[in-house]
Amino acid sequence: MLRSAVWQGLVAGAAGTAVMTVAEKIEQRFTGRPDSQVPGAVLARLTGGRLRTTLLMHFGQGALVGGVRALMANAGLRGPVASAMFTVVRLSTDQILENATGVGAPPQTWPRSELLVDLLHKTVYGFATGAVADALAARRGPGPGQRHAAERPGRRSGRE
Repeated sequence: MLRSAVWQGLVAGAAGTAVMTVAEKIEQRFTGRPDSQVPGAVLARLTGGRLRTTLLMHFGQGALVGGVRALMANAGLRGPVASAMFTVVRLSTDQILENATGVGAPPQTWPRSELLVDLLHKTVYGFATGAVADALAARRGPGPGQRHAAERPGRRSGRE
């Protein structure tokens, strides 16, 4: 499961990042908001200034974090609820990296309009990544959690 989840996660995360990027470009046409340079600044801090490519960080982080969603899908955590849970993971990884490197500030200090835009785009990423991860995992059939639920309907620990 782990081996297939790695490549599935990279594919799903890259696809989710592409969809998010398109959504950002559409939003920017309407709002006039410039491209964020934060991902590039984070990458520069992480590499000691050797790399400062926003696009590389944007897609690299999206692809790598997609691995978490692929693991979820392969375990049987699929669908909109799993994608919502994963969206929180994506938001958290951004905040950890941005705040740990000193590039960003905690979201509660942001202007509300910036916070809403970030939440919107990360939600697009989370659900697009989830759709791809779920489709790839479904090719192998139900995950362990889904098999357990089919055998024992309702929320059960398996120890009953």
